[in-house]
Amino acid sequence: MFKGRITDIFFDLDHTLWDFEKNSALTFEKILKENRIDVPLEDFLKTYIPINLEYWKLYREDQITKSELRFQRLKKTFDAIDAPVSNSSIDKLAHEYIAHLSSFSYLFPHTIEVLDYLTPNYALHIITNGFQEIQEKKLKGSNIHHYFEHIINSETAGVKKPHPYIFELALSKANVAANNALMIGDSIEADIIGAKSVGFHVLHFNAHKESKHDLCKIIDNLIEIKSIL
Repeated sequence: MFKGRITDIFFDLDHTLWDFEKNSALTFEKILKENRIDVPLEDFLKTYIPINLEYWKLYREDQITKSELRFQRLKKTFDAIDAPVSNSSIDKLAHEYIAHLSSFSYLFPHTIEVLDYLTPNYALHIITNGFQEIQEKKLKGSNIHHYFEHIINSETAGVKKPHPYIFELALSKANVAANNALMIGDSIEADIIGAKSVGFHVLHFNAHKESKHDLCKIIDNLIEIKSIL
């Protein structure tokens, strides 16, 4: 299905290999309880998840800073559910969320099986927009760090996916041509359109149950990679 031999596979991390929503929910369960913030976790998460995606889009587009992202996504969530939480408490929660998030290490089903399957025949890498200080902790905590030769992070690259430069930097570090590279990720905008614009082959992991599209092949479970590669 791919024109050209694939030698290198680049994965997104959050929402693709590392189960962000599950690990995030466990982190919020911990810090809300410890800080005695009396809101139903289910109600909080139902409101927070789309707000978080909205603010990450603003962050990718350089419309807000990292600190604004961390504070405002919580502030907007508490306001939306009419929970009276002070700004100082939100600051504390924002800090503790980052501190504890990487201590949870759930992966999507079949992640290890697929990485074991791919490793003998492909060079594997990560391209992530996540915060540099916790992405390595996530990889090590979930025991998948050793699978990847290069980990390209938006903070060290200076730009975020879908900017072409971060994909070009990844190709340069891996010493591979775009037509021999495959990007696998959950974000249509950041991963699929971004990598495709530079010439990568692309595969969409539909973690968010989005509508079908014609940009590339779509998979709903990582195990499907074994029937493609």
